[in-house]
Amino acid sequence: MVVLHALSDFIDCDFAIADSSSSYWYEGRCPQSGVRLKLPRTSMSEAIAHGLMQYLANNDCYSREGKMYGILLVELPNGEQRVLKAFSGLLNGCSVVEGWVPPIPGRDEVAFEESRTLAELDAIKQEIITLKQLTERQQYEILFNDFEQQLQTMSDRHRHCKHQRQEKRQQICNTLTPEALTIALEQLDEESRQQGIERRQLKRQQNAVLQPLQQVIAAADARISEQKQRRKALSRQLQAQMHASYSLTNFSGRSQSLQQLMPGGLPTGTGDCCAPKLLHYAATHNLKPLAMAEFWWGESSVNQDKIPGEFYGACAERCQPLMGFLLSGLQPPFPAREKGVRSHSSDRLRCIYKSFSPPLTPPWQGGEPEPGYFPPLQGGIKGGKSGVCASSPGCVYPEVALPIIYEDEWLIAVNKPAGLLSVPGRYRDRQDSVLSRLRNLLADDMALVSVHRLDRETSGILLVARDRQTHRQLSQQFQQRQVHKVYEAILSGVLTVEQGKIELRLWGDPENRPYQKVDCQHGKPSLTHFQVMAREGDYTRVEFTPLTGRTHQLRVHAADARGLGITILGDRLYGCCAVTSRLHLHARELRFEHPQIGKTLHLQAITPF
Repeated sequence: MVVLHALSDFIDCDFAIADSSSSYWYEGRCPQSGVRLKLPRTSMSEAIAHGLMQYLANNDCYSREGKMYGILLVELPNGEQRVLKAFSGLLNGCSVVEGWVPPIPGRDEVAFEESRTLAELDAIKQEIITLKQLTERQQYEILFNDFEQQLQTMSDRHRHCKHQRQEKRQQICNTLTPEALTIALEQLDEESRQQGIERRQLKRQQNAVLQPLQQVIAAADARISEQKQRRKALSRQLQAQMHASYSLTNFSGRSQSLQQLMPGGLPTGTGDCCAPKLLHYAATHNLKPLAMAEFWWGESSVNQDKIPGEFYGACAERCQPLMGFLLSGLQPPFPAREKGVRSHSSDRLRCIYKSFSPPLTPPWQGGEPEPGYFPPLQGGIKGGKSGVCASSPGCVYPEVALPIIYEDEWLIAVNKPAGLLSVPGRYRDRQDSVLSRLRNLLADDMALVSVHRLDRETSGILLVARDRQTHRQLSQQFQQRQVHKVYEAILSGVLTVEQGKIELRLWGDPENRPYQKVDCQHGKPSLTHFQVMAREGDYTRVEFTPLTGRTHQLRVHAADARGLGITILGDRLYGCCAVTSRLHLHARELRFEHPQIGKTLHLQAITPF
């Protein structure tokens, strides 16, 4: 099977000679020596990856499922350069595909157990689907709604009759003799009792009809819960067997199983990613790695944090813990880089002001035409391809810029770029965020607390407090709706109305997180004012002013038919099919009272689309 490919299969070889700059480093510490080792992602490896993307784009089978792909530029013992390519997991259900690096050895040892377990997992999945689609569920829903309608109609009729009885009692009290009045009042009371009996009979009938269905549904739900637990146990058992069998080899010639390398536990899919496959193959075939690049191709990932054609580094949860071992024995062509030491002052952060054009005047120096007003800015911490801040060479940043638009001793306001988390996520591959970057920059590190959050795909102003008291005071302003927020968005259609407000009750779907939906019964109230700014061809530019701060509020208010009925451009989660590089939603303005200096701050960040 041909696995080594010529450079000419992907790029013009003249490019390879002309450009070798780096934009990212795969790195880790050698377990034996503790020395930090690294392998670059260079302009050349990115060009090779783009050549692979063109190949993938011409074959529909590579677009059926979204996954990570990778290439590794290697040098043969004779000095000739070749290319390895790999995919993560399975490709259309296959682990071995002609022309691609094979999986790490060990899978064959558990192939039978894997096949048996996967069949059992599929059977569990089908049973869960069947249990969720029971006809009793639909019958219950129909009958429940029918009884509720009958009860509502009866209640309306009874309420009308009660009002009539009250009027009649007032009339007869003044016209009938005491004896006749007693008889008439008893008749009215009996009518009231009969209606009570009628309502109780309908409720008993409802319980008699619905209770058997409820029992079937409850038993099905219990079975679903039981099967989900069994599915989880089977998956963990299979992963443990696979991790014990998978054996990685590094450039020192040492081999260890995944279980030995990560005894504390491994997430699902460890060992099936591109980077381990590529490096293991190179180490076992006497190939010297020169540069590597990984990218996403196919449909966007479920949680929308992977964009087709975008480059990504080693995943923090599966690949990064293995990187030190995998690179051991490799002699990189570049000196190893140690992480910068955190500063004990704000000097690193203050270099941000130097990078703005025009320069930002900090509030304590005055000179602003309007007190507390900070104009929109462009610029910030930018590293070009190397990701290094020009004004502070020892400070290393990822490729995305992180502009600071306001800073004092109590709080920081950041113009968060799209694609960056506000705060670190639960898992290790979700640690890169505004908060974690600031904590690596500042002396007060862990004292920093995010006051509010923006969706990962949303750009714009994000407030971070530098002490607990400021955080508490600012949070109270948000909770009491004292913070004025303005967002700008582009809708993926033409909105016919000019302005208005949207009031919907929103509820998170526990089976499809982070998706939010309108739920009139369980949802929390949300309110947004909107104003059309411009109509641009088939799109509409809109200004949103949310009065509440529910998760995905503006995205649902735009997409739901009970709101605007038009998705925000790029919002794949809520049904936008247009091809675009980002979600077109930006937190443009924030106005609030500074809790320490007592001034009203009006912050703005230019809309980048």
